[in-house]
Amino acid sequence: MGGKKRIPTVPVSPAVEAILEGLNPDQVKAVTAPEGPLLIVAGAGTGKTTVLTRRIAYLIAAKLARPSEILALTFTDKAANEMEERVDLLVPYGYAEVWISTFHAFGDRILREQALALGLDPDFTVLTRPELVVFFRERLFEFPLSYYLPLGDPTKYIEGILTLISRAKDEDVAPAEYLQYAEGLAEQAQAHPEDDQLQEEARRQREIALTYHKYQQLMVREGAVDFGDQVALTLRLFREHPAILAEYRSRFRYILVDEFQDTNYTQWELLKVVAGPDGNVTVVADDDQSIYKFRGAAVSNLLSFTELYPQAEMVVLNQNYRSGQAILDAAYRLIRHNDPERLEVSERGGVRWSTATMTRWRARRTGWQGLSRRREGRGHTGIGTWPYWSGPIGMPIPFCGH
Repeated sequence: MGGKKRIPTVPVSPAVEAILEGLNPDQVKAVTAPEGPLLIVAGAGTGKTTVLTRRIAYLIAAKLARPSEILALTFTDKAANEMEERVDLLVPYGYAEVWISTFHAFGDRILREQALALGLDPDFTVLTRPELVVFFRERLFEFPLSYYLPLGDPTKYIEGILTLISRAKDEDVAPAEYLQYAEGLAEQAQAHPEDDQLQEEARRQREIALTYHKYQQLMVREGAVDFGDQVALTLRLFREHPAILAEYRSRFRYILVDEFQDTNYTQWELLKVVAGPDGNVTVVADDDQSIYKFRGAAVSNLLSFTELYPQAEMVVLNQNYRSGQAILDAAYRLIRHNDPERLEVSERGGVRWSTATMTRWRARRTGWQGLSRRREGRGHTGIGTWPYWSGPIGMPIPFCGH
């Protein structure tokens, strides 16, 4: 990808001095880092939100970017609101033109601007999980369900099916790809008629795949989307419409992501698409705080980041401003059990990732991602190696195993 571009040398103005005031050397390094991919490893209480917000303010104050050229993404509405408030205090004219939001709010905004390109109603409704349950129940007999529609309790599997569909979207698996997987199982079942377990599994997966497809059709018909669609459909929009993608790439010269360890696979794919080959993206992460695996978060995205951008600069923030020494010592003793796979340890030793870590995380990138990567010739080829997740009602669901 060529040599690393450098931020032009600019005079240190009083505004820039004010932004850098009170920061420790590592924080200053992160705030003023050059253009190109940047990974900031920051534990709890090390000032990572401060660094992210001051980097936004620095880019504006140093006249390296206009506010409208900066996109900042985070995990929760609360974090986005906090970031907005801090930037508002640092930037004289406010943050109004800086896009600061969650991934879902970002996708929602893009979809409303470009709804017609996907055949959506620009005034679509975003359904919450309880609303989705009602939506599914009211149209229950429009779905091609048999096994998952028991006569004694027809609504028994609704929650499980919705969870499966949500997870599929988190792992960038479209209905057509799921159906392709189900058809592959059906072919194997046909080739092995003596395998009763395989026969049953093929029937189940085909039923789920067709239900997923019908679900998306009904959502479009009713002018509705779910939370997964806000990211998955935005990714589809950019993949299918290069001109629209080029418009947003030129708009966002700097991209910053907080809590990167909590992103799922589809969010990471969306980030890569928007950032483009130059990868002018800053991510803040702490692999020791990855606690949302059950919601699809993929700490392995950190591995993918360093693989995609081998020239990425890494800055480790390890000076804690929140807790007393006794708490820090106890936490340090506990967290050392994650060595040598922690980013901070690997960076200190001059090696980004251990071979064991890379092998283990690559091995986890199976299941759903095998479906989505089949288009790249690197996908799963047989059912024997598929891991399964037991859904809330015991439904066997193939998943990525992050």
